[in-house]
Amino acid sequence: MKWFWDSAIGRRITVIGAILLGLLAFGTAGFMVLQQYTFIEALYMTVITLSTVGFTEVHPLDTMGRIFTIVLILMGAGFVAFSLAYFSQIMLDGDILEAYRRRKLKNRLDQMENHYIVCGYGQMGQIIADLLHEHGVPVVVIESEESLLVRLREKQLVYLSGDATEEENLVTAGIGRAKGLVSVVTKDSENVFIVLTARDLNKKLFICARAGSPGTDKRLIKAGANRVVSPYALGAARIAHNILRPTVTDFLELALSGEGMDLSMEEMHIPEDSKLVGIDLMASGIRSNFNLIIVAIKRTEGTMVFNPPPGEKFQAGDTLVAIGAVENLSRFGRELCGECHRRFQPRKILEI
Repeated sequence: MKWFWDSAIGRRITVIGAILLGLLAFGTAGFMVLQQYTFIEALYMTVITLSTVGFTEVHPLDTMGRIFTIVLILMGAGFVAFSLAYFSQIMLDGDILEAYRRRKLKNRLDQMENHYIVCGYGQMGQIIADLLHEHGVPVVVIESEESLLVRLREKQLVYLSGDATEEENLVTAGIGRAKGLVSVVTKDSENVFIVLTARDLNKKLFICARAGSPGTDKRLIKAGANRVVSPYALGAARIAHNILRPTVTDFLELALSGEGMDLSMEEMHIPEDSKLVGIDLMASGIRSNFNLIIVAIKRTEGTMVFNPPPGEKFQAGDTLVAIGAVENLSRFGRELCGECHRRFQPRKILEI
C-alpha cells in the first residue's frame, strides 16, 4: 500500500487526517484551558462537538466555553463538509481506481521481458498487437489517443498511454528488456525518430517499421530498422497478382488464411539436441510420417535454401518452412521440440 500513500490522493488524505488531528488537539486543549476539564472530558466534548452529535455536556459551560464551542462547531462542520465533498469527487472521478490501475500496469511492465513493443494502435497496430497476443507473444502497446486506449482496455492488452517518440515512454515500456519493436504510427518522420531512439536504447533489438511514402524505407534502414514494410506497395502488388495470377493467389489465400482448407504454413526451429541434426530430408521421414512439404530451410547465417533437394541435411539452428495440414504441423512441432513447442494457430508468413 506504500504506492497509495505516495500518490497525490494518498498525500491529500494524509493532509485531511492531519487537519482532523489538529482540530481534536485544538478542541481538547481549549476545553482543558477554558473549562478546566480533564483530558478525557475535554476529548469527549471535542468529539461530540465536531461530530454534532449533541450528547449532554460534561459540565455546564460558561460564556467563554459556549463561544469556544460555537467556533469549534463551525470549524468541525466546515471540515466535515469539505471532506465529504472531496471524497465524493474522488469516487465520482474514479481517481482511486485509476491510481490502482496505473500501479498495476506499472508492475506488469516491470515484470515483462522478451516482449514486443508496438508503437501506434491504428489500423495496422491493432492487427499486429491482436495477432501477437493471440499467439501468446507478450506485447506492450504505446498509444496516446483516448479512443484507442478504450479499445486496449476492452481487450485487456498491456499498454502505455503516451507519445512513442518520447524516450521516457520507451524506457517505461521496458525497451531494455524487449525482444523487438514495431513502429507503425501515422507519420513517417515519427517512425524514423522512434526507430532511431529505440536503436540507441537497445543495440540488439529487432525493429520493424512502417514506411508510408517512397524513400522512407531507406531512412528507416539507416536509422536502425531491421525490416521495413510499405503497406501501399504490398497492397498494390497484391492487386496486381490477383489480376496476373488469380488461381495462384486464390489458393495461397485459402491456404494461408485457413478458411475453407485445413492447410497452413508454419516456420519451425531445429534445436541443437534434435534428432534431425545431420539427417537429410529424405531420411527424416517428414513427408512419409507427417505428410508435410518443406518449402525452404533458413540457415543460422541467414542463407535460404528454397525447395531443398532430398539429400539436403539439416543443421542445428535451422528454421524450416513447412506447409501441410494444421494437425500434422502440430504433431511435427511436438516431435521436433517436445514441451517447448507451443500449440500454434495458422498464420501468414508469406505475402502475395
